[in-house]
Amino acid sequence: MALPYLEAVLGFMVLMYIFETYLDIRQHSALKLPTLPKALQGVVSQDKFERSRAYSLDKSRFHFVREAISIVMSTTILYCGVLPWLWKNSGDLVGHCGLNVDNEIIHTLSYLGGVMIWSQITDLPFSLYSTFVIEARHGFNKQTLRLFFLDIFKGICLSILIGPPIVAAIIIIAQNGGPYLAIYLWVFMFVISLIMLTLYPLVIAPLFNKFTPLPEGELKEKIEKLSASLKFPLKKLFVVDGSTRSSHSNAYMYGFFKNKRIVLYDTLIQQCKNDEEIVAVIAHELGHWKLNHTMYSFIAVQILTLLQFGGYTFIRNSKDLFHSFGFDSQPVIIGFIIFEYTVMPIQHLVNFGLNLVSRAFEFQADAFAKKLGYSAALRAGLVKLQEENLSSMNTDPWYSAYHYSHPHLVERLAAIDSKKED
Repeated sequence: MALPYLEAVLGFMVLMYIFETYLDIRQHSALKLPTLPKALQGVVSQDKFERSRAYSLDKSRFHFVREAISIVMSTTILYCGVLPWLWKNSGDLVGHCGLNVDNEIIHTLSYLGGVMIWSQITDLPFSLYSTFVIEARHGFNKQTLRLFFLDIFKGICLSILIGPPIVAAIIIIAQNGGPYLAIYLWVFMFVISLIMLTLYPLVIAPLFNKFTPLPEGELKEKIEKLSASLKFPLKKLFVVDGSTRSSHSNAYMYGFFKNKRIVLYDTLIQQCKNDEEIVAVIAHELGHWKLNHTMYSFIAVQILTLLQFGGYTFIRNSKDLFHSFGFDSQPVIIGFIIFEYTVMPIQHLVNFGLNLVSRAFEFQADAFAKKLGYSAALRAGLVKLQEENLSSMNTDPWYSAYHYSHPHLVERLAAIDSKKED
């Protein structure tokens, strides 16, 4: 007797939806609180609080609708056998085009093409509403409809260009990997990740944004001086035109070994009028580098990827599992999709664990910047970013612990203000 794998997956999906909706309700109640947390009273202006409250509540209401529609669609697709139906019809399409139906690579690309079209169609209304209603209503959206659809077009083109060779290689490896399949797949994806980490900032990101060198001046001198004092191998400082799409702000760094680069959003420079606040934010990011957080995260991802491939090789030959999801054959790509569904309980636990680690890293990076003497500037910078991005000022502790990879502002300020030696 075949085990009810599909029914178990559907049951877990519904249970997780109920649990996460409960957390969402708790968070929505926290967002409705009419007053600032005590730690932020006198720190955040009342006007910014009211605006952030309205923005957060709008996003929360939209989230309820989107998640409800998503769970209905996801369970319907699985329960009604849409995935095997799409696999069969994508094969029929291959035959109608005069191509070899028995070629799994061609069949898979046809199937993924259908999935991509479906995803674009179903996600489009949500993206449009989020960007041109919610973000626009609260003054964040800077995109035009032309730029919005141009970004989608570029993304599709990149998927068509990059996706097929990777998919073809994975199928070939899976078909010929034998007992060392997990290792072969991991090595392949490790190489691909290194290539993408190299190409993305140099080739892909410039397709969507303009990167210009940070102009000569006091801000550049301070960042270069800080980097040199920490022996950070900074090669270039860029400003990205994030303001063409949104007024949200950020900063990040990338690069391998002795070729590091720092990117500042132009909105960050506009919002933080005090250079010290920007340098403090960079000091926090450099703390992640100095404390090897990026390396630890990369190693963790690689270990998890290897374990995932190991799990995939374990279930890929289970005819009962494929049959439970409505498949008579055992295509490579379908095996990956089914595997993702079957390990959802473990994935939720892993994500929760990774969030806990990430939160600890954020506290450590803040402490690092504090040791460098940027305590006041970092405090001011975090408050400024919270205000300008209209981030939620009140948050439910359960929701925060489960969802947030970064501690809430109240927690970070308390840690910065603490007299405890780190």
